[in-house]
Amino acid sequence: MATVMTLARQERADFADFLATLTPQQWDSPTLCGNWRVHDVVAHVISYDPLSIRELVGRMARGLATKGGANAIGVAEFSVLPPEDLVALIRRHAEPRGLTTGFGGRIALTDGLIHQQDIRRPLGLPRQIPAERLCVTLDFARWAPPIRGGLRARGTRMVATDLDWSAGRGPEVRGPGEALLMVMAGRCDAVADLAGPGLPRLERRLRPRG
Repeated sequence: MATVMTLARQERADFADFLATLTPQQWDSPTLCGNWRVHDVVAHVISYDPLSIRELVGRMARGLATKGGANAIGVAEFSVLPPEDLVALIRRHAEPRGLTTGFGGRIALTDGLIHQQDIRRPLGLPRQIPAERLCVTLDFARWAPPIRGGLRARGTRMVATDLDWSAGRGPEVRGPGEALLMVMAGRCDAVADLAGPGLPRLERRLRPRG
Protein backbone atom coordinates (compact mmCIF):
# COMPACT_ATOMS: atom_id res chain seq x y z
CA MET A 1 0.00 0.00 0.00
CA ALA A 2 1.37 3.42 -0.98
CA THR A 3 1.93 6.13 1.60
CA VAL A 4 -0.45 9.10 1.58
CA MET A 5 2.42 11.34 0.47
CA THR A 6 3.00 9.07 -2.51
CA LEU A 7 -0.69 9.28 -3.38
CA ALA A 8 -0.50 13.08 -3.11
CA ARG A 9 2.47 13.17 -5.49
CA GLN A 10 0.62 10.96 -7.95
CA GLU A 11 -2.47 13.18 -7.77
CA ARG A 12 -0.41 16.31 -8.40
CA ALA A 13 1.28 14.70 -11.41
CA ASP A 14 -2.09 13.65 -12.85
CA PHE A 15 -3.49 17.14 -12.22
CA ALA A 16 -0.61 18.78 -14.10
CA ASP A 17 -0.98 16.35 -17.01
CA PHE A 18 -4.71 17.11 -17.20
CA LEU A 19 -4.23 20.88 -17.06
CA ALA A 20 -1.67 20.73 -19.86
CA THR A 21 -4.43 19.48 -22.19
CA LEU A 22 -6.84 22.39 -21.58
CA THR A 23 -7.46 25.09 -24.17
CA PRO A 24 -7.30 28.83 -23.36
CA GLN A 25 -11.11 28.90 -23.42
CA GLN A 26 -11.28 26.07 -20.87
CA TRP A 27 -8.80 27.86 -18.59
CA ASP A 28 -11.24 30.78 -18.55
CA SER A 29 -14.31 28.59 -17.89
CA PRO A 30 -16.41 28.57 -14.69
CA THR A 31 -15.95 25.92 -12.00
CA LEU A 32 -17.91 24.64 -9.02
CA CYS A 33 -15.99 27.09 -6.80
CA GLY A 34 -18.26 30.12 -6.89
CA ASN A 35 -16.80 32.89 -9.05
CA TRP A 36 -13.46 31.20 -9.56
CA ARG A 37 -12.50 30.31 -13.12
CA VAL A 38 -10.35 27.27 -13.88
CA HIS A 39 -7.34 29.61 -13.81
CA ASP A 40 -8.26 30.75 -10.30
CA VAL A 41 -8.78 27.23 -8.95
CA VAL A 42 -5.38 26.15 -10.23
CA ALA A 43 -3.79 29.24 -8.69
CA HIS A 44 -5.39 28.32 -5.37
CA VAL A 45 -4.20 24.70 -5.46
CA ILE A 46 -0.54 25.71 -5.78
CA SER A 47 -0.64 29.00 -3.86
CA TYR A 48 0.57 27.63 -0.51
CA ASP A 49 3.46 25.33 -1.45
CA PRO A 50 5.98 28.02 -2.48
CA LEU A 51 5.56 29.92 0.81
CA SER A 52 8.12 29.93 3.60
CA ILE A 53 6.81 29.68 7.16
CA ARG A 54 7.20 33.43 7.54
CA GLU A 55 5.30 34.09 4.32
CA LEU A 56 2.56 31.67 5.33
CA VAL A 57 2.08 33.36 8.69
CA GLY A 58 1.98 36.74 6.95
CA ARG A 59 -0.67 35.61 4.50
CA MET A 60 -2.80 34.11 7.26
CA ALA A 61 -2.56 37.38 9.21
CA ARG A 62 -3.56 39.46 6.19
CA GLY A 63 -6.37 37.04 5.49
CA LEU A 64 -8.03 37.96 8.77
CA ALA A 65 -8.80 41.40 7.32
CA THR A 66 -9.44 40.34 3.72
CA LYS A 67 -12.70 39.25 2.14
CA GLY A 68 -12.26 35.60 1.20
CA GLY A 69 -9.40 35.21 3.67
CA ALA A 70 -5.97 33.79 2.93
CA ASN A 71 -7.29 31.78 -0.01
CA ALA A 72 -8.39 34.95 -1.80
CA ILE A 73 -4.98 36.50 -1.27
CA GLY A 74 -3.26 33.44 -2.73
CA VAL A 75 -5.53 33.40 -5.77
CA ALA A 76 -4.90 37.11 -6.38
CA GLU A 77 -1.14 36.60 -6.20
CA PHE A 78 -0.87 33.48 -8.35
CA SER A 79 -3.66 33.96 -10.90
CA VAL A 80 -1.55 36.59 -12.66
CA LEU A 81 0.68 33.76 -13.87
CA PRO A 82 -0.10 32.29 -17.30
CA PRO A 83 -1.41 28.71 -17.45
CA GLU A 84 1.91 27.22 -18.53
CA ASP A 85 3.66 28.75 -15.50
CA LEU A 86 1.01 27.41 -13.13
CA VAL A 87 1.37 23.92 -14.61
CA ALA A 88 5.15 24.19 -14.25
CA LEU A 89 4.72 25.20 -10.59
CA ILE A 90 2.54 22.17 -9.90
CA ARG A 91 5.14 19.92 -11.50
CA ARG A 92 7.91 21.62 -9.51
CA HIS A 93 5.97 21.08 -6.29
CA ALA A 94 4.81 17.56 -7.11
CA GLU A 95 6.21 16.78 -3.68
CA PRO A 96 3.90 18.79 -1.37
CA ARG A 97 5.59 21.12 1.07
CA GLY A 98 4.62 23.44 3.86
CA LEU A 99 0.95 23.66 4.80
CA THR A 100 -0.16 21.07 2.25
CA THR A 101 1.94 18.33 3.87
CA GLY A 102 -0.44 18.41 6.84
CA PHE A 103 -1.91 15.11 8.07
CA GLY A 104 0.73 13.15 6.20
CA GLY A 105 -0.05 14.79 2.85
CA ARG A 106 -3.82 14.43 3.14
CA ILE A 107 -4.33 18.17 2.70
CA ALA A 108 -2.52 18.16 -0.64
CA LEU A 109 -4.23 14.97 -1.81
CA THR A 110 -7.73 16.06 -0.81
CA ASP A 111 -7.42 19.66 -2.01
CA GLY A 112 -6.02 18.61 -5.36
CA LEU A 113 -8.50 15.79 -5.93
CA ILE A 114 -11.60 17.81 -5.08
CA HIS A 115 -10.49 20.85 -7.05
CA GLN A 116 -9.70 18.75 -10.10
CA GLN A 117 -13.32 17.60 -9.97
CA ASP A 118 -14.44 21.22 -9.50
CA ILE A 119 -12.87 21.83 -12.90
CA ARG A 120 -13.78 18.59 -14.65
CA ARG A 121 -17.49 18.47 -13.80
CA PRO A 122 -18.48 21.78 -15.47
CA LEU A 123 -16.25 20.98 -18.45
CA GLY A 124 -17.87 17.56 -18.87
CA LEU A 125 -14.51 15.79 -18.55
CA PRO A 126 -14.97 12.90 -16.08
CA ARG A 127 -12.07 10.79 -14.83
CA GLN A 128 -11.58 7.40 -13.23
CA ILE A 129 -10.04 8.33 -9.89
CA PRO A 130 -7.68 5.65 -8.53
CA ALA A 131 -9.56 3.83 -5.78
CA GLU A 132 -6.81 4.09 -3.15
CA ARG A 133 -6.62 7.89 -3.48
CA LEU A 134 -10.39 8.23 -3.39
CA CYS A 135 -10.81 6.06 -0.27
CA VAL A 136 -8.18 8.03 1.66
CA THR A 137 -9.80 11.30 0.61
CA LEU A 138 -13.31 10.13 1.54
CA ASP A 139 -12.13 9.17 5.03
CA PHE A 140 -10.28 12.47 5.53
CA ALA A 141 -13.13 14.61 4.16
CA ARG A 142 -15.46 13.34 6.90
CA TRP A 143 -13.51 15.12 9.64
CA ALA A 144 -11.20 17.66 7.96
CA PRO A 145 -12.24 21.03 9.49
CA PRO A 146 -12.40 23.10 6.27
CA ILE A 147 -14.64 20.51 4.56
CA ARG A 148 -16.94 19.46 7.41
CA GLY A 149 -18.08 16.44 5.42
CA GLY A 150 -19.17 14.57 8.52
CA LEU A 151 -21.49 17.41 9.50
CA ARG A 152 -23.15 17.49 6.09
CA ALA A 153 -23.55 13.72 6.07
CA ARG A 154 -24.61 13.27 9.71
CA GLY A 155 -27.64 11.07 10.21
CA THR A 156 -27.04 9.20 6.95
CA ARG A 157 -25.03 6.19 5.85
CA MET A 158 -22.89 7.00 2.83
CA VAL A 159 -22.31 3.94 0.62
CA ALA A 160 -20.04 3.95 -2.43
CA THR A 161 -21.33 1.75 -5.23
CA ASP A 162 -17.98 1.54 -7.03
CA LEU A 163 -15.65 1.18 -4.03
CA ASP A 164 -15.39 -0.83 -0.85
CA TRP A 165 -16.23 2.24 1.25
CA SER A 166 -19.08 3.26 3.52
CA ALA A 167 -19.46 5.41 6.61
CA GLY A 168 -22.07 6.78 8.99
CA ARG A 169 -25.40 5.61 10.36
CA GLY A 170 -28.93 6.26 9.23
CA PRO A 171 -30.83 6.17 5.92
CA GLU A 172 -28.53 5.29 3.04
CA VAL A 173 -27.16 7.63 0.40
CA ARG A 174 -25.68 5.58 -2.43
CA GLY A 175 -23.61 6.44 -5.46
CA PRO A 176 -20.14 6.68 -6.93
CA GLY A 177 -17.41 7.49 -4.40
CA GLU A 178 -16.52 10.66 -6.30
CA ALA A 179 -20.08 11.98 -6.01
CA LEU A 180 -20.20 11.18 -2.28
CA LEU A 181 -16.95 13.09 -1.82
CA MET A 182 -18.15 16.12 -3.76
CA VAL A 183 -21.41 16.27 -1.81
CA MET A 184 -19.51 16.07 1.48
CA ALA A 185 -17.43 18.97 0.17
CA GLY A 186 -20.63 20.96 -0.38
CA ARG A 187 -20.94 20.63 -4.15
CA CYS A 188 -24.65 20.45 -5.01
CA ASP A 189 -23.77 19.45 -8.58
CA ALA A 190 -23.07 15.88 -7.43
CA VAL A 191 -26.51 15.28 -5.88
CA ALA A 192 -27.88 14.14 -9.24
CA ASP A 193 -25.49 11.17 -9.16
CA LEU A 194 -26.77 9.89 -5.80
CA ALA A 195 -29.85 8.02 -4.60
CA GLY A 196 -31.34 6.50 -1.48
CA PRO A 197 -33.72 7.34 1.37
CA GLY A 198 -31.14 9.57 3.08
CA LEU A 199 -30.74 11.87 0.09
CA PRO A 200 -33.48 14.41 1.04
CA ARG A 201 -31.80 14.95 4.41
CA LEU A 202 -28.46 15.51 2.72
CA GLU A 203 -29.95 17.86 0.13
CA ARG A 204 -31.44 20.08 2.84
CA ARG A 205 -27.97 20.68 4.26
CA LEU A 206 -26.63 21.67 0.85
CA ARG A 207 -29.24 24.31 0.16
CA PRO A 208 -28.08 27.92 0.61
CA ARG A 209 -29.67 29.59 3.60
CA GLY A 210 -31.73 32.63 2.74
